[in-house]
Amino acid sequence: MTTQEKQVVDLLKAIETGAAEPVGVINPENYIQHNLGAADGLKGFGELLAALPKGSAKVNTVRVFQDGEFVVAHTDYNFFGPKVGFDIFRFENGKIVEHWDNLQETTGPNPSGHTMIDGPTEIKDVDKTAANKKLVASFVDDILVNGRMEKVAGYFDGDNYTQHNPQIGDGLSGLGTALKAMAEAGVTMKYDTVHKVLGKGDFVLTISEGTFAAKPTSFYDLFRVEDGKISEHWDTIEAIPSKADWKNQNGKF
Repeated sequence: MTTQEKQVVDLLKAIETGAAEPVGVINPENYIQHNLGAADGLKGFGELLAALPKGSAKVNTVRVFQDGEFVVAHTDYNFFGPKVGFDIFRFENGKIVEHWDNLQETTGPNPSGHTMIDGPTEIKDVDKTAANKKLVASFVDDILVNGRMEKVAGYFDGDNYTQHNPQIGDGLSGLGTALKAMAEAGVTMKYDTVHKVLGKGDFVLTISEGTFAAKPTSFYDLFRVEDGKISEHWDTIEAIPSKADWKNQNGKF
């Protein structure tokens, strides 16, 4: 674990423990907040923690990786209720200066018995980081943004695909079943813009903006790549509140 990966894990754990020391990694003069339910700056972070019922928070960071100035954490929370979240922190001169996140209420297990957080955690194939990021970026652009479904099979090793979305079963067959059910229910999902692609080794996270059931939505998708094919997927989907309800003006992305 890199120094900054550990600093992020410790900072998130401090939400549970109340420890003050890990919070020192945040730059108090410059902390840009993209969680729209929190005010900007270190003061907003403190206000959010103060609003938690005493002793209620639980934090278990399951995956963490660094990509340049960014550190990504995948965490099992009890934070105003059970949630799974991705947090992204940007470091500058050794301090955290910016934060993004995406939280979804914990549900599941899915039709294949997987939870939103279980599965491999060890990062492998660090030498393949660039190639894996390129593969995942192409998949999201081809399939999720542009709907080029004729290309989908080329990204997978047959039906060998482990799914952690709480509504979808394993394999391309499980994905097809879920998409058909959504279409029959009149529920549409559309990815419009990919804002970030971050990765380390076999793990790649994409941060995208679009709509789900016609509502503005933030999509965070974590993929695991094995032998040049997408082999596993975790995600969180969060509705973007109307601008009148934002507690800062930095935007979700």
